[in-house]
Amino acid sequence: MTLRIEHELHRRRFGRNLGLGLALAVFVALVFGLTVVKVKRGDPMQAFDHVARPELVPPQGEGEQ
Repeated sequence: MTLRIEHELHRRRFGRNLGLGLALAVFVALVFGLTVVKVKRGDPMQAFDHVARPELVPPQGEGEQ
């Protein structure tokens, strides 16, 4: 049974992978947190579905000058 000495390249690669994994975890946590806040606030969630939304059309007479 031989002992393998870890090469310096493996330590650098592990450091990069760890940093990238932490950055990805922070990004996922941020998106999840923003989603939870938006759902709890009760904002209307409307997607772009190629249909006119009546609440966005200004009433007659407001936009005229």
